[in-house]
Amino acid sequence: MVLQAEPILRAVRSLGNRTSKLVVLSAKGKQFTQKMAYDWSKKYRHFVFISGRYEGIDERVRKILRAEEISIGPYITTDGDVAAMALVSSLVRLIPDVINWSSLEDESFLRKAISREAKAGELEYPHYTRPEILKWRNKKYAVPKVLLSGDHEKIAKWRQKQRKIKA
Repeated sequence: MVLQAEPILRAVRSLGNRTSKLVVLSAKGKQFTQKMAYDWSKKYRHFVFISGRYEGIDERVRKILRAEEISIGPYITTDGDVAAMALVSSLVRLIPDVINWSSLEDESFLRKAISREAKAGELEYPHYTRPEILKWRNKKYAVPKVLLSGDHEKIAKWRQKQRKIKA
């Protein structure tokens, strides 16, 4: 099933002349990244995500609208709905006051997006909650002692050491 161009073009035209980021979701598109989310969140206030079903949409839609073709990964889903939700979720969290900004500052993907000190392939350190010792199926799993120490310098060093570097 390929969605026809004209109904999509009419729908986009009905939105008016706002400055919007027009995106066609497609497995053959450029892969979406956190940096793109960050850049788009700063540049655009409105987004239009056009997603197809099965085989996608008529190629002329992308050409006529000059829409950017985006993929969420090197795999194929039944439709673009999940991809649209992924983009919305990654963009909405960057709107001021949706999430406390200080809770985002240490995220590896955001640090890379805003060109801070994160290295390529570097991921988050492990996170823990209560209780300090979790008992599960006759085994005990403890929170690392350094995290319970209250020594912020040692905790920061532990977190840095725990970050994973992908090859």
